[in-house]
Amino acid sequence: MPDGRTAANGRMKRIQFSVTYPDRLRHPLQRHLEGDGALTRAELLLWSPTADATTLCWFDGEPAAAERAIATIDAVETTSHVRDGDGTYVFLQQDAFEFPDVVLDLIADAAVIFRPPVVFRDDGTISFEAVGETSALSAFHDALASVGDLAIERVRSFERASRPSQLTDRQRAAMEAAVAVGYYEIPREGTIEDVAARLDCATSTAGELVRKAEAAVVKGVVEGQSRSAPHPNGRLP
Repeated sequence: MPDGRTAANGRMKRIQFSVTYPDRLRHPLQRHLEGDGALTRAELLLWSPTADATTLCWFDGEPAAAERAIATIDAVETTSHVRDGDGTYVFLQQDAFEFPDVVLDLIADAAVIFRPPVVFRDDGTISFEAVGETSALSAFHDALASVGDLAIERVRSFERASRPSQLTDRQRAAMEAAVAVGYYEIPREGTIEDVAARLDCATSTAGELVRKAEAAVVKGVVEGQSRSAPHPNGRLP
């Protein structure tokens, strides 16, 4: 990771990677998923920054199937699970992460940070998201590509928080009024006149407020989709 003595000038990016490791570098969960049949997906949701490697995982199957998968991990010391909806959450305490040393060293040396989840799929791929400055992500990409079959699934700009739609207070009030009177129900239950009555303003004013608010919301959605579009040819920018 960066040591704080240098500063990068490039823009921060989020990149979703997908990698298939050769058999000698595969995690035990990966091997199990490829031949199990009862599970098609496992997600490493949260992990501790400590030596005991406490993790929270999710499996897309019954607890019994999850336990069979976990049994393949030699480093596991204790487990507990919670059945939830269409899957099973499992808390694991391990004495080590069972990724190969070459993979752990590559991750430790990378000048990027990793966002959960890490997703194991039954087709042999592992996907995850890395965040960093463009040159650091490029260096990580090249290093990882040297040990596995690597693809880029998605490239996005990184922002510390989602951008809210740029609405004025009056526009937001108009949208709230429109929702309250059923203006956006199907079929429509309320009218712009009803919105105007709630806002205590002229119908023309209410109509203009709603139109401008809708335009701001739509623009925000379209811009957000553009920022998260897959990068052409799966290459780094």
